[in-house]
Amino acid sequence: MTIDKNVQGAELELKVSGRLDTTTAPQLEAELKRSVDGVTSLVFDFSELEYLSSAGLRVLLAAQKIMNRQGTMVIRHVNETIMEVFEITGFAEILTVE
Repeated sequence: MTIDKNVQGAELELKVSGRLDTTTAPQLEAELKRSVDGVTSLVFDFSELEYLSSAGLRVLLAAQKIMNRQGTMVIRHVNETIMEVFEITGFAEILTVE
């Protein structure tokens, strides 16, 4: 998994590529902990995300809880496979997916 980070003012965009799973979820979690202070808009770009496991979902849920307190979180460019994971798990109801 690779994470490309783009900060513009109080907006943080993270483009996540590859697999977000048990092995790589801690990497995203660490990046969020380092970067989310002072952020009022968190945007995930999943255009190149190929796989999402329950460990990845847990990181997204934690990020959503943080952003509920300090701003907004949006997930963009989700492919059919990832969207299916969101729908089956009920995360499509919790997360803002564009």
